[in-house]
Amino acid sequence: MERYVFADKEAMGAAAAAAAAEEIKAAIADKGRANIILATGASQFEVLKNLVAAEGIDWSKVVMFHLDEYIGIGRQHPASFRKYLKERFADQVSGLKATYFVDGDAEDPQAECNRLGEIIAAHPIDAAMVGIGENGHLAFNDPPADFETEAAYIVVDLDAKCRRQQLGEGWFRALDDVPAQAISMSIRQIMKSRCIICSVPDERKAEAVKAAVQRQVSNMCPSSILQAPDNCTLYLDEAAASLLAK
Repeated sequence: MERYVFADKEAMGAAAAAAAAEEIKAAIADKGRANIILATGASQFEVLKNLVAAEGIDWSKVVMFHLDEYIGIGRQHPASFRKYLKERFADQVSGLKATYFVDGDAEDPQAECNRLGEIIAAHPIDAAMVGIGENGHLAFNDPPADFETEAAYIVVDLDAKCRRQQLGEGWFRALDDVPAQAISMSIRQIMKSRCIICSVPDERKAEAVKAAVQRQVSNMCPSSILQAPDNCTLYLDEAAASLLAK
């Protein structure tokens, strides 16, 4: 893992987006299309704003997957990640080749996992944009995360700290409104990506960043798995990096 620290989240987001744009353009040049994974949440605001403004990307050759979605939430719910990505990304770029959203209100969540798993198996990922949760989660793989499953998408239980984070970020009015389960891309599927760009702003993430970077790899801090590969770059603002050893 390489890591870079920027003065503020705006500079962090611009740098992460620039790196993602270069990976996308390189994949298109190499094989005629790029397959990408996009994350959501407050950590990705600046990343997506800068990515949609990037020049020189033929979006008609880009296939987009997203990481996770709450179970039981419709696409028009204010907290829906489908809504988030449609408004902040898909509607802002011209003619994506394909978008594969997680249908959180599917009648059968496991069948939805199977559907997405079959699709992504035919689309090796070139660039994955991810974040780190306050509990160290990667996507919605809360601790103790499943490091072993080969399934691309899985049904997961959301722990209390994760649910409180969603409330604290303003996505829900009350803790009881935050769903207890989600569909999430699995750890192993994320790690198959050719390039992983992880963006983490804000002081409230500092302890999770420290655990992910400087403590032993463990499924009790799922994002610590990012220590292992040399294809992962961590983009931080100074607040998120404040607890790291200098």
